[in-house]
Amino acid sequence: MTTADARFDAFAASCPSRRLLDTIGNKWASLVIVALGLEGPMRFSELSTRIDGVSQKMLTQTLRGLERDGLLTRTVTPSVPVRVDYELTPLGLSLLDPIRHLKEWAEAHMAEVDRAREDYDRNTA
Repeated sequence: MTTADARFDAFAASCPSRRLLDTIGNKWASLVIVALGLEGPMRFSELSTRIDGVSQKMLTQTLRGLERDGLLTRTVTPSVPVRVDYELTPLGLSLLDPIRHLKEWAEAHMAEVDRAREDYDRNTA
């Protein structure tokens, strides 16, 4: 387990770690990280199929952002047609367990959250 870097405090408005939290807190980024982490390198079309509902534009933006942050690599293999694979870097792999657990928590507790939302809406209507 790594310890926090004292130079960064995400509670401070000016802290650059907030931008990183925006990236990894995005549902598409989280799903890309989990898909690549559990299933290994994938092509764009495989990711698009695996992550139902993501648009081509949003997947492209997500992949570029994750690559820019050093969380995944994009490997182009010259062939006909050109093959492009995406794979988590060691830094990206270090995020897999926390994000996978968050995904699994959401799946395990969605029925409870739905009930709480229904109760809230009924009581505030």
